[in-house]
Amino acid sequence: MRPADPVLELHVQRLKALGHTARLSIVRVVVQGPEEGTPVGEILAQLGIPGSTLSHHLSELTQAGLLRATRQGTTIRYAVDFENLRALTTYVWQDCCRGGAREGGCACEETS
Repeated sequence: MRPADPVLELHVQRLKALGHTARLSIVRVVVQGPEEGTPVGEILAQLGIPGSTLSHHLSELTQAGLLRATRQGTTIRYAVDFENLRALTTYVWQDCCRGGAREGGCACEETS
């Protein structure tokens, strides 16, 4: 049996974190928020998720390295870790059409 690839395991953990409707919705809200982060109260108001459930989902996304939390007084703000999110999406696309280019170009390329 081959040893586990730590990069692959990291991407699996991140995809698993995103693989829940509430968590994916949270990431989308935070991506659209201000650069300094979206306050928890705003996430709560936009999604209508109960506070304890939201806290659980934010913790999962933070542990997966997709969000970063910062405290400003009594407010906690969540911001996307764009480097980690971009690394995940790059990993998914990096080998697109390798060794099997389709006639007329790759399916992932934009067409005009």
